[in-house]
Amino acid sequence: QVQLVQSGGGSVQAGGSLQLSCAASTRPYCMAWFRQAPGKEREGVAYIRGANSTGYADSVQGRFTISRDNAKVTLFLQMNSLKPEDTARYICAASLTYGQCSDGYNYWGPGTQVTVSS
Repeated sequence: QVQLVQSGGGSVQAGGSLQLSCAASTRPYCMAWFRQAPGKEREGVAYIRGANSTGYADSVQGRFTISRDNAKVTLFLQMNSLKPEDTARYICAASLTYGQCSDGYNYWGPGTQVTVSS
């Protein structure tokens, strides 16, 4: 079992920055950020796995940066140049092993709200 505790988020004006954090109770092989806006499906934002291989959704590429601490138990999402369309609930996710990560994410955080005003 992995517990994920999220922090960060809040409200900011367009063009501003926020950082999200997600602390895992153990060291997952892969972690990711998803987001879900009202009335929309959940979408992947960014992932990090193994020796810090990363990937981003086209909509956030160049504006968001995903990273982990050296112990690889705390996940971060630095969000710059925020836009109103980034408004959503941001949820961290994790899986423990390479095999589990190949199938998706087994553990999910509670989510934190990010609101960007124009």
